[in-house]
Amino acid sequence: MTKLLLFAVAVLLASSTPFAAEQTWAGQISDSACGAKHEEAAEGQGKMPDRECTQACVRGGSKYVLVVEGKVLQIANQDNKDLATHAGHTVRLTGEMKGSAITVSKIEMPRKN
Repeated sequence: MTKLLLFAVAVLLASSTPFAAEQTWAGQISDSACGAKHEEAAEGQGKMPDRECTQACVRGGSKYVLVVEGKVLQIANQDNKDLATHAGHTVRLTGEMKGSAITVSKIEMPRKN
C-alpha cells in the first residue's frame, strides 16, 4: 500500500511540474540597437533597408531581437544560423521563453495564402 501511495504522489508531482512549452511568434528579426525603429544611415545616406541595417548593427556588436507588435523580445541563442539568414525579415519564430529571452528552435518565413 505504501509503495502504491508513493507512486501516486510521484505521478502527481511529475504531472504538476511546469514545463516550458514551445510557442510561435510572428514578428521581424531586428537588432538590439534599432529594435522596432531603423534610423537613417550615418552621414545622411538615407534610410537603409531593414535587412541591411540589422546586419550592419549586428556586425557592430548589437544582438538579434524579435519585434512583435512594437515589443522587443530578446533572443538567447544568438548563434542560431537562421537569425542571419532572416535578418530584417518578417518571420514565424518558434521557441521557448526562458526568463526574459526566447531560445529559438525554428525560424521560417510566413506562409503565403
